[in-house]
Amino acid sequence: MKVPKKVKKYCSHCKTQKEMSVSIAKQQGKNKVHPMSRGSKRRIKLRGGFRGAGNKGSFSRGAITKWKRYGAKKSKKVNLKLQCKECGKSSILIGNRAKKVEVSHS
Repeated sequence: MKVPKKVKKYCSHCKTQKEMSVSIAKQQGKNKVHPMSRGSKRRIKLRGGFRGAGNKGSFSRGAITKWKRYGAKKSKKVNLKLQCKECGKSSILIGNRAKKVEVSHS
C-alpha cells in the first residue's frame, strides 16, 4: 500500500486544515510492559493484587512466543504518524491491515 508523503488533514491544535507530513509510527509491542519488574510487583502488592494465584493474566501467562497462535497473522495494522507543518504537533492515524506499507514521494 502506497501512502503519500504529504496530506491535508485537520490539526486539532491549530483548529484548521493544514498540510501534514506522513511517516510510519513505530509499533510498541508487549515487551514494553514489564509486569514482573520490581516496581510492578510492589505496586500490585500495595494494591492487594493476586500474584501467583491461578490465571490472573500477566502474572501466570507464559512467554508470547509459546502461545498457540503466535505469528498466525500475515499482515500488520500499520499506524501512520501525521506531523503538522505549522505547529509541529503530531497525531497517530490508525491504519488498515496491509502486508507492506510504503510512504511515496508523489
